[in-house]
Amino acid sequence: MRRTDHEGRGPVRYGPPPPEPGLPVLPELSEVLTSAAGRVDAQPPGGDRGLLDAACGYWSRRGLPAGPGQVAAAPGAAPLLLALAAAVGGDVLLPRPCAAWWEPQMRLLGKSVYHVPTPAECGGVPDPYALLETVRRVRAEGGAPRLLVLSVADDPTATVPPPEVVHEAVEAAAAEGLHVVSDETWRDTLHRPHETVLVGPAEMAPAQVTVVCDLSGAFLPSGLPAAIARFPATGPATALRARVLDVLAALGATPTAPVAAAAAYVLAEPDEVTGRRTAAVQLHARLAAGVRERVTAAGGLVRPPRAGRHLYADLGPLRSALAARGATDAQELEDHLQERLGMPAPGGHRFGDDIAALRVRLSTGPFLGTDPWCRLAALDAADPLGLPQVERALAEFGSALDELHADGG
Repeated sequence: MRRTDHEGRGPVRYGPPPPEPGLPVLPELSEVLTSAAGRVDAQPPGGDRGLLDAACGYWSRRGLPAGPGQVAAAPGAAPLLLALAAAVGGDVLLPRPCAAWWEPQMRLLGKSVYHVPTPAECGGVPDPYALLETVRRVRAEGGAPRLLVLSVADDPTATVPPPEVVHEAVEAAAAEGLHVVSDETWRDTLHRPHETVLVGPAEMAPAQVTVVCDLSGAFLPSGLPAAIARFPATGPATALRARVLDVLAALGATPTAPVAAAAAYVLAEPDEVTGRRTAAVQLHARLAAGVRERVTAAGGLVRPPRAGRHLYADLGPLRSALAARGATDAQELEDHLQERLGMPAPGGHRFGDDIAALRVRLSTGPFLGTDPWCRLAALDAADPLGLPQVERALAEFGSALDELHADGG
């Protein structure tokens, strides 16, 4: 029987948690926070000059030079996207599936949201032909599509779209006069950075793309919410940034002074920050590979994860065995796996996917166990999958899937 939501159990508040790193805070970051704890000065909308300069340096090192008048900061990517959607206006197009937090921002503004299928080989960007058809259909029905949100390092699918796929999607969006928001939260978490080519939309259509990066992806714990945005270097973009700052001011959405100091510190990318990031990315890459191996061994389907701390599994081939356990759609699959595994396994419907499809996002962090020192030891382990707590968690996960495989067979 499908679970009935109780009063007060909202779909957003009880939605999927962000994939956490499962690692203790970097000691140097703790020192920065401690030294800034006494600062109570209010931050201006968009962030203070120190944070903006650090954001400019971050983008410049990634081939996207920017001045302080081209960037903005907020306490997390959600208020930034909300402000951008309010400033751009019109209806919104999102790929299917997409990050779970995108659509709620649009719904808060009363916007119409249209999901566009993604290509077979990747998630994060819409199929260009489906995008054009969707835009034309929406306009024929009286809608006004103006904004496309996409990602080149995707949550939930953990894929990185090939540059030619991104280019075709951006070219289609530009031809229809859409402003593009590129969520690049996970761009610094490529599992194989020397083998994966990541090209952002802002490099392809500089005048029509705003880039957003939530620092919880590669730099800060989610308990220290901070995100940055880079706007195009054009006259219209100057007005767009001004409207975004107005919305952030109206919301009171400014980083606290200690978080702003922490964000500026990590965006400068000192050696200790880049060293921890590299080690954490490699650890989660190995965990993701181990999880994927167990999913595919049981007959499930999953694209090879290329970035982030998660992967997106399709358990459709195990439908008969899942149905015998009362899991016939994504919500029931989510409930079954979370009860069986004791870890988050949000269903694909949370990400705009078809609820009838048996898809889930699996995060790698829970496989590190609960002891912070054991988690930290995994960073330096030659074989992190052989650590007792990791081996135990992977074995239990594999056993749960093997039961389904055996029953289905």
